[in-house]
Amino acid sequence: MIPHGGFKKNIFEILRGKTIMEWEFNSYYTLIAATLVLLIGKVLVNKVKFLRDFNIPEPVAGGLIAAIILFALHQAYDVSFKFEKPLQDAFMLIFFTSIGLSADFSRLKAGGLPLVIFTAVVGAFIIVQNFVGVGLAKILDLNPLIGLITGSITLTGGHGTAGAWGPDFENKFGLVGATGLGMASATFGLVFGGLIGGPVARRLINKMGRKPIDQSGQKANSDEHADDVFEQAKRTRLITAESAVETLAMFAACLAFAEIVDGFDKEYLYDLPKFVWCLFAGVVIRNILTSAFKVNMFDRAIDVFGNASLSLFLAMALLNLKLWELTGLAGPVTIILAVQTVVMILYATFVTYVFMGRDYDAAVLAAGHCGFGLGATPTAVANMQSITQTFGPSHKAFLIVPMVGAFFVDLINAAILSGFVNVITK
Repeated sequence: MIPHGGFKKNIFEILRGKTIMEWEFNSYYTLIAATLVLLIGKVLVNKVKFLRDFNIPEPVAGGLIAAIILFALHQAYDVSFKFEKPLQDAFMLIFFTSIGLSADFSRLKAGGLPLVIFTAVVGAFIIVQNFVGVGLAKILDLNPLIGLITGSITLTGGHGTAGAWGPDFENKFGLVGATGLGMASATFGLVFGGLIGGPVARRLINKMGRKPIDQSGQKANSDEHADDVFEQAKRTRLITAESAVETLAMFAACLAFAEIVDGFDKEYLYDLPKFVWCLFAGVVIRNILTSAFKVNMFDRAIDVFGNASLSLFLAMALLNLKLWELTGLAGPVTIILAVQTVVMILYATFVTYVFMGRDYDAAVLAAGHCGFGLGATPTAVANMQSITQTFGPSHKAFLIVPMVGAFFVDLINAAILSGFVNVITK
């Protein structure tokens, strides 16, 4: 028996008089489904050599299988599944908070010139992405604004940026269906950003002749520091109940701060995504506690909560992936997105990797750039984890990518998009 309220059925009418049954899962059953996805992904990556060789992240492997099963059920029985979106968003915010709580100013200084170079490389790619989108839209006789939707609005920007720009395009410029197209394009990017990052980095690393590390050496380490956070996701972490509770209190403080500032920001400032404020709060709290009050931060607990939240967020995002919406993408739009994927692969290989130094760190950065260049920062981190788990740590990549992908890229993207929109709509 399923407890009352666990999930419920909704029947609603859609075009052509076709009836679809929708099953809504509450937060408990959404969490159960997400953990099953992660377990399936773990088994698949361990058993399927192709997935392991190309460093496909476990949440992506399991999530795609789940999405295909849900697609088959939808096609066969006209049934749709709706999972708890606020829970997915909550895990995303916790993940970004963990990045902030791991960002020691002494480490951020170490970013130095590579951080500036990577930010410039990312900014240049946003321009390339929009030129490709707008150029192909014109060639395919589409509205140039569709080129921006299939450009940095949804690919570098993700679902949040798509949701912000879509209504503007619909209301101001009369582009019907812009929001729906944006969500579908962002979903496409999330999936392919997770699929291409590992293979791109793997190819570059193989050319260097670097060998995988000895996995048996990943044992519990009681003397870990912030440098280790996220890089070895499967490493055993030693934490206590006391450190877990104190770390949860810091997470709660960051989330509460973000909630308050986000409301003020939406009304009076620039309407930045809420995760930016979670990241900012984490950075401030960590550095005040460590510098002013000499508090010993529990990096191992932050690591555990951050990695778990990252995996659950990706699993839930792919559970909410409606493949039938992607099949409804018009042929020309599909062509643009396919070309954008190829451009991302080429750019990460011949620009990101080259400008970042042609070394192991540069290869891991290329994997991360594929993640948020097409999808989102959590996808970028998952891509890098799949590489560092096999070939060893990359402190530089895990320092630079979260900061650029979670903060700087949104500011750069907003400025560049505003310029493109102004030119196109004149």
